[in-house]
Amino acid sequence: MGYRLKREALEPIEVEVTALAHDGRGVARHDGKTVFVAGALPGERVRCQRYRLHRQYDEARLVDVLQASADRVTPRCAAFGTCGGCMLQQLPPARQIVFKQEQLAQELARIGRVEPVRWLEPLTGPAWNYRRRARLGARYVPRKERSLVGFRERASSHVTETARCEVLAVPVDGLLGPLGDLLGQLSIRARVPQIEVACGAASTVLVLRVLDAPATPDLDLLRDFAKRHGVEFWLQRGGPDTAMPLDPPGASLRYALPEFDLTLDFLPTDFVQVNAPLNERMVTQAVGLLAPGPGERVLDLFCGLGNFALALARRAGTVTGVEGERGLVERARANAVQNGIGNAVFFTSNLFEPDTTARWARGAYDKVLLDPPRAGAREILPLVAASGAVRVVYVSCHPGSLARDAGILVQEHGFRLAAAGVMDLFPHTAHVESIAVFERGVAGVAGRAVV
Repeated sequence: MGYRLKREALEPIEVEVTALAHDGRGVARHDGKTVFVAGALPGERVRCQRYRLHRQYDEARLVDVLQASADRVTPRCAAFGTCGGCMLQQLPPARQIVFKQEQLAQELARIGRVEPVRWLEPLTGPAWNYRRRARLGARYVPRKERSLVGFRERASSHVTETARCEVLAVPVDGLLGPLGDLLGQLSIRARVPQIEVACGAASTVLVLRVLDAPATPDLDLLRDFAKRHGVEFWLQRGGPDTAMPLDPPGASLRYALPEFDLTLDFLPTDFVQVNAPLNERMVTQAVGLLAPGPGERVLDLFCGLGNFALALARRAGTVTGVEGERGLVERARANAVQNGIGNAVFFTSNLFEPDTTARWARGAYDKVLLDPPRAGAREILPLVAASGAVRVVYVSCHPGSLARDAGILVQEHGFRLAAAGVMDLFPHTAHVESIAVFERGVAGVAGRAVV
């Protein structure tokens, strides 16, 4: 735990920034102690204000840039520096992706003690208006006599005061101010802590987390706002399964994977990749790297609602998808039927406590796709190795867990890391999404281990 200071407790200090930390903050030294400075770039001399002290390091906010990096650009967002949604708008997207690839390489070497035989070209796409999914905070502020809607402030539970967000998809990008005005008019304005954003190809849903039931005048205000701004409201009284459209049956949310002639339906509380254009490219790349043949058996673990599995089914002989969330499995099955796919089957199973007696787990597979959450796939790797698969494609949202699992696959199960690369699904953040290819290997081949 750190000791948080009042803003005026210490005088600002001047430091030289030498690197970027994994979370995108600048790294500097002061009086023999590491200082992490949000918003600072390597090669810069900055003035910063420490706000939290730890035994081994301090945390600071940027006050002035005294000598700027040649890479520094002007952030587009007026709330940058306060809002915690983005950390890297001061760095051009092309430099951001270099930073992310460096992070992946460092983690693979440090944690997994492996390096790929080859690096894949980074996948990039639009840098703005890319977020079709987001969870926004909402908070009524009596002294302002209005509600705030947006991402949380950096290192704070407060909601950022801003009228718009440059990374949210249209039309939600320009609705933060209007949504704050709307919530401030509701009788339950102090009882709406969160708004979930879900944008489909033709409709946008805003799920209001309501701690009390809205009154009839509140519902009228919501309907009027929805009509004027081309959105639809859902209300959520409890967990995600309680989310219901304000006016049933509600709009259909869907997205397309044109290369595979697929249209996938999802609910506004379902997990889908936030970046629609990059998701299309990612699925294409993953299928290409796995390269399933017409007679091959493919296992897709953590399959969700069929994002990869259904695309793979267009190329493979059979696909078996496994997912821990029952609702997503139901959506995957429905999406298979909707798209006329008969060679994909789906199972619900806890992949963090694998049941090796399950029918899907006892099968033999030619190839495996892994798309786990941040915790990674360590528990299921022995089953992957025992499946007989000759190639594994691993899609990762956390380089540390990928590196750990890469080390296990290479050093314990006889695979080699044939390729790896990053995908910029979250521009302007330090979030690193990556993809890796593992093949059955021989001890001592390139890509096996870093010594």
